[in-house]
Amino acid sequence: MNTPPPAPAQRASDEFRLTTRTPARCSLSMRGLVRRALIRAVFPLLLLAPSAAPAASAERDLEAASDKETDVQLPPFPQDENLIPFIVSANTDNKFLIDGESLSVSPDRVLRFTLVIVSSAGAQTISYEAMRCATAERRAYAFGRSDRTWSKARSDQWTRIQESTVNRHYAALFGDYFCAIGVTLRDAEDARRILRAGGDRSRLRP
Repeated sequence: MNTPPPAPAQRASDEFRLTTRTPARCSLSMRGLVRRALIRAVFPLLLLAPSAAPAASAERDLEAASDKETDVQLPPFPQDENLIPFIVSANTDNKFLIDGESLSVSPDRVLRFTLVIVSSAGAQTISYEAMRCATAERRAYAFGRSDRTWSKARSDQWTRIQESTVNRHYAALFGDYFCAIGVTLRDAEDARRILRAGGDRSRLRP
């Protein structure tokens, strides 16, 4: 038996439903494409994101170390009987000495010490400083006044130690005494020994 064709009103209603569903299906399809494109773009970034963690951690460590450095306690003013001379160069008339009582050595090979420089005219320059063997850097914490008190250094940033005529004593302390290749100073006594021995490593304790 043949089915009669739908009435005009019913056919129009069916066509309306079809036309209203088609855009919805297209919209869903487009949203899926956009979502997949976003995933492709963002996923590689998510893989790289954890690499930022070590950098942030290292930065926090440096900040913490810097905070500790600012809390360094200044030592008593140096006494003449505690001064240990060290050789810098035959090309200078200045005398260079380290206050043995001010010496300290940290586990990360940062040495702190009072440095005394005496010019040929007898003028003294006294400073409390640090030397970091791992990075070949130095910094000054304070300078001595004539009334035997300390004045905080205006710039206390770490600076690179360089081999030059000016400030040659830092290169000498680094390369010949405190941070010489093959030498690891364990404590202040090791530092005093190598200064008194003129850099002779054999004088260090076994």
